[in-house]
Amino acid sequence: MDLGLDGKVAVVTGAGKGIGMAVTRELAAEGASVVAGSRSIDSLEGLERVTPVAVDLAAPEGPASLVARAVEDFGRVDVLVNNVGAVRIRTEGFFGTSDEEFEWAMQMNFFIALRTTRAALKVMVEAGSGAIVNIASVNAFFEPDSGTIDYGAAKAALVNLAKSLSQEFGPQGIRVNSVSPGPVATDLWLGKGGVADTVAAASGTDADTAREQVIAGIGGFATGKFTQPEEVANIVAFLASDRSANVTGANYLIDGGLIKTT
Repeated sequence: MDLGLDGKVAVVTGAGKGIGMAVTRELAAEGASVVAGSRSIDSLEGLERVTPVAVDLAAPEGPASLVARAVEDFGRVDVLVNNVGAVRIRTEGFFGTSDEEFEWAMQMNFFIALRTTRAALKVMVEAGSGAIVNIASVNAFFEPDSGTIDYGAAKAALVNLAKSLSQEFGPQGIRVNSVSPGPVATDLWLGKGGVADTVAAASGTDADTAREQVIAGIGGFATGKFTQPEEVANIVAFLASDRSANVTGANYLIDGGLIKTT
């Protein structure tokens, strides 16, 4: 299917690995020019139609500088994918999660996206069109335990923001949607210091056993497997394209059947 992204200009945050890398590759494969922001850009060097930008998006001025680079190089921004996100598993529950830890989660999972969106929207409003896709999480509404209490609150804020912006800017030709993955086969879940690693250290078991226990504890996957980053990227590319021209304010789940309710 031709998504009609040829010649479009996309900005992707957290593009250096995982979902962000998969989204960058997919948009570029569809013909878009991608301005890919990441702290480390080694993995982005040499990719066709990709402009790697080394940037600290957690710095207050970082998001605006990334969008400014896209405007400087290409004159516009047609698509924004807010992918940056991070989680630290809270093994000590609510009382063991400090204000500072909640603030960290909000900065990483909400404020970076907020600032990047604000910068991109100014450009999109002038053009009278644009598509924004936020990478949220099932934890925005699904909290099986306190392990992701701050992360879930931040992702819920992100989904709520997308819904609000879809209403305000829809009449100006701009669509805003969210994608909420369940566990994805990335470093966030499977890498060193990720969810499985953290739970293993806390429970005195190995990472493979911890991963199986965590997945079983939250209800398991109907498909029996983790979502792949490329599968998330496929949905993002669809939402970024005019193939979804009347889709806005939506939140697409991709969780292998983790969520059992309708």
